[in-house]
Amino acid sequence: MYIFLVPLLVGFAFSSASTFTAAYSARLGKRGGQLVSVLLRDVLGIPVWFLGLALAVRASASQLVATNAASDVFSWFLLAAGSCLQIWAILFIRMRALAPTDRDSLVRQGPYARIRHPIYTGLLCQLAGLVLYVPTLPVILTCLIFIGWILLQVPLEERDLLRRVPGYDGYMQQVPRFFPRLGRK
Repeated sequence: MYIFLVPLLVGFAFSSASTFTAAYSARLGKRGGQLVSVLLRDVLGIPVWFLGLALAVRASASQLVATNAASDVFSWFLLAAGSCLQIWAILFIRMRALAPTDRDSLVRQGPYARIRHPIYTGLLCQLAGLVLYVPTLPVILTCLIFIGWILLQVPLEERDLLRRVPGYDGYMQQVPRFFPRLGRK
């Protein structure tokens, strides 16, 4: 029943290992560092943790709480909102999302004007929607582990971004990590 934890955790390990683009680039050159990051995150990390997530959703387990039409609609709203935020963010960072380099530039437009990590914010919305739609122990456990991983992953990424993106330190001081400040621009 908990076999989904294996690909989930292995995928997280690969994704976390991908956050050292600056170090890989210093050792292997720009192309080599980029290739290692792409292989670790895009080829091994994301597909493997996605498999773990899919296995958790498909695991046979009874729902811990009953769902209804209202919770289903709200869960789909969260899933769609999270997806839209991620797509919007990717439109602004373009190739930096797929293949980071040691020469990336800072993006402060679109969702990045209000939050530093809109892709993770979108993922948090999606995880909340998934828990509402499939409230089983495997899904809840997976989503809690996901949140823990995000909280570990983001500081790793920010350390790397501080090394390879000029101006990121000032940006960190001005723009909140996951949720925009209300009433301020």
